[in-house]
Amino acid sequence: MATLSMKPGQRFTLPDWYTNFDLISTNAERQRSASHQIRQEARILRNETNNQTKWDERDNRTRLNERIDTVNQWKEALDKCLTDTDVEINTLTQMKEAAEHALQAKNLPLDVAIECLTLRESRRGHEVVQDPVEDELHKEVEVIDAAKRDLQQKVSEAFEQLCLLQEARHQLNFDHRGKMEALEIDRTCVSLNVNSPNISYKVNPTRVPVGSITPEQWDQYSHYNKDRAEAEMKAAAELREAIALTIAQTDNELEAQRVASEFAFRKRIHELERALDELRWQEKNTLEEIAEMEADIRRLQEDLQKKVWNLKLAHTRLETRTYRPNMELCRDQAQHGLTDEVHQLEGTIAALKQKLAQSQDALDALYKHLHRIQTDISYKANSLMLDNKCMDSRRKLTVPAEKFVPEVDTFNRTTNRTLSPLKSRQLELA
Repeated sequence: MATLSMKPGQRFTLPDWYTNFDLISTNAERQRSASHQIRQEARILRNETNNQTKWDERDNRTRLNERIDTVNQWKEALDKCLTDTDVEINTLTQMKEAAEHALQAKNLPLDVAIECLTLRESRRGHEVVQDPVEDELHKEVEVIDAAKRDLQQKVSEAFEQLCLLQEARHQLNFDHRGKMEALEIDRTCVSLNVNSPNISYKVNPTRVPVGSITPEQWDQYSHYNKDRAEAEMKAAAELREAIALTIAQTDNELEAQRVASEFAFRKRIHELERALDELRWQEKNTLEEIAEMEADIRRLQEDLQKKVWNLKLAHTRLETRTYRPNMELCRDQAQHGLTDEVHQLEGTIAALKQKLAQSQDALDALYKHLHRIQTDISYKANSLMLDNKCMDSRRKLTVPAEKFVPEVDTFNRTTNRTLSPLKSRQLELA
C-alpha cells in the first residue's frame, strides 16, 4: 500500500498563520510611525544645533579677540617696565662699581679670620654648630672691617639689590614671553575656521590642563610682577642716593677682639678634648659589653642546640614506643614522663629562642650605638684638628705687619686682598 510523505517538523494552524500576518503588518505600521517621528525630531535638532554652533563659534571668536586685546595691553605694560628695569640696573651697576673703587684692601687679621671660618666649615655632623668661636670670629671680622663697613655695606646692598632687580626682571621677562606666546596661540586660534587644513579631533580636548589658573590669578600674577619690579626700582633709586659715605678709622677694638676669639678657641678646644675622652671611654665600655654579649649569645646558641638534640631524643623515644605490640602499647609512667619532657623542652627552646632574639636585638643596638659613638669621635677629632689648625694660623697675628710674609695654607692668601662684596655682606649679616 502506498504512503504519502510529509515534511517533518511542526505544522501551524490557519489561525496561527493569520495571527502572524497581522503581527507583521501592525509592526510595519508602528515602525514607519516611529521612523517618521525620529525624522521630524532630527530636522528640529539640526536647525537648533546649526544655529547654536554658529553663535557659539561667533561668541568664542569675540572672546578670543577680547582676550588678545587684554593680553596685548599687559604685554605693552610689561615692555615699558622691562625697559625701565634695564635702565635702573645699568645705573645701579655704575654706582656700585664707583663705590667698589673706594674699598681698601683687607689686612692680615681679616684674612686669618676668614681662613678660620672657612676651615671650620669642614666640620661634620652635629659638630656644625654656631658656637661662641664662630660668633667671636664674625665679631672679629666686623671689628676689623669697621673702618669700611658703611661703604662695604652699601656695596653689598647694591649687589643684593642688583640680584633682586635681576630676579624681578627675570620674572617680568618670563611673564612677557608667556604673553607673547599666548598672543601667538590665540591669534592662531582666531585665524582658524572649518575650512582650515590643520584642524582635527584631539584626545580629551575639554580636559583642564595641569597648572591652570583663574583669570583673577592671572591678572594678580602680572600685577605682582609689575608692582614688584617698580618697588625694586624705587628701592634701587633710594640706594643710589645713599651710596656716598666717609670711612671712619676704628681699629682700637681689634686686639681685645683677638683675645676674646682666642679665649673662645681655647675653651672650645678644652670642651672638645673632654668630650673626646668621654666618648673614648664609652667606646671602650661598649666594646667590652659587645664582647660579653657575643659570648653570651654563643652560649645561648650552644644551649639551644643541646636542647634541640634532647628534644629530638625525646621525640624519637616516643615515636619508637608507638610500635609496641598489642597490649604492650600502654600509657605507662615512661610514656607520661617522655611526654612531659617534650613539653618541657619545647617551652625551654621557645624561651631560649626568645632570649636569643632579645640578645641579638641588644647586640645590634650596641653595634649601632658603637657606630654612632665612633662617628661622633671622628667628627669631634676632625673639629679638634680644625680648631688647633686655626690656632696655629692665628699665631701669625702676633707677628708685626711689616715683618709678615704671607704663606699658602688652606687656601691662597695675599696681603691687601679685597674681599668680594657678597662674602663681606655675608660676614656682616652673620
